[in-house]
Amino acid sequence: MKNLTLSPRLIPWLFVLIWSTGFVAAKYGLPYAEPFTLLSYRNGLTLIVLFIIMQVKKSIWPSSGMAFIHLMVTGLLIHGVYLGGVFQAIKWEIPIGLTAMIIGLQPLGMAFIAGIILHERIIRKQWIGLIIGFLGLYLVLFEKFDLAIEGFFTGFSFLAVLAVFGSLVGISLGTIYQKRFCSDMDLISGTLIQYLGAFILCIIMSLCFETGDIHWTNAFMITLAWQVFGLSIGAVLLLMTMIKQDALARVGSYFYLVPALVAIQAWYLFDETMNFISIIGVLLIVFAVAIASSKK
Repeated sequence: MKNLTLSPRLIPWLFVLIWSTGFVAAKYGLPYAEPFTLLSYRNGLTLIVLFIIMQVKKSIWPSSGMAFIHLMVTGLLIHGVYLGGVFQAIKWEIPIGLTAMIIGLQPLGMAFIAGIILHERIIRKQWIGLIIGFLGLYLVLFEKFDLAIEGFFTGFSFLAVLAVFGSLVGISLGTIYQKRFCSDMDLISGTLIQYLGAFILCIIMSLCFETGDIHWTNAFMITLAWQVFGLSIGAVLLLMTMIKQDALARVGSYFYLVPALVAIQAWYLFDETMNFISIIGVLLIVFAVAIASSKK
């Protein structure tokens, strides 16, 4: 009997579909728990599930302490800084569609940061994409911007925008770090160690800055279950597989599909709408990422 495996062509599309639901899951979960408290439970449960999977599959631990540290750093950035920033921003009432659009600049941010840290040459089309992408982001934010308001934005604060940009930096750095130092990791044990790094960060943030209270409703438990099994296990294992198999630029290019899917979900579930200028901004962001990620 043949082993059931996903087609390499199917993996990116399945990843994008599952990953896009993360913003909705955060929106549904945050009324019942504070951001880092929710993430502490999510990461803790994910660690337990991954440890069980590791025992069944007989996965091996990293061969050196330095490899362990590299995996912890990657997890802290991808699952700690990135998710922490997104959850905190949504808690501060920034629309999830707008959050996804800013995170949608990740391929451009990754290319820019790789140029600075890894000294990879940023070619002309990447600079063009970066400029067009930030122009699109400006148009998206424009309708919410108001200097007369203390927080500069209608409906949410400037801190919420900073939190999303912190997330953008976190996932961009984490993806680069993963490719640079953890490309040969065991998929299960490596992901487990990454979540350990994120768990430590989130539990510290929760203990220092949050009450730790949770309202254990059916809705919260369903949301938490999806975040653990659908997102932390399913989507992240798909992402790690993609990073292991593909070039950085190609991995990043899949993210430009996420904002469109999130915008549809936000419109259908939460009545989030965009005006004509915002739609033009979204199209510019998609166009910018497509330019920067194209091979020609």
